[in-house]
Amino acid sequence: MPEVAVFSPQSKVRDVLDRLGDRGRQLLFEHGYDVGEGFVDVLSQYQTLEHAEQTERLRDLAGLLAKLNNNSLPPAGGGSGRGASSTTTSQ
Repeated sequence: MPEVAVFSPQSKVRDVLDRLGDRGRQLLFEHGYDVGEGFVDVLSQYQTLEHAEQTERLRDLAGLLAKLNNNSLPPAGGGSGRGASSTTTSQ
């Protein structure tokens, strides 16, 4: 079964932080979005990633989404039987 993306351009900044915590904060920062300490700007919490890119608060939305969705998958061997890496080899 193919993996379903957890994050999309319509995901909110708050969704990223709620699901990924510090890793989400780091990825947002790497793409130009600084949530700051305590994230006190309530309106920005509910800004979509797409809108953040349109208003130039965020760079490379496609790259960010790829990283976010990769980080949101369960680790290989972790409970659900699905993971981000494959251990199959072809000969």
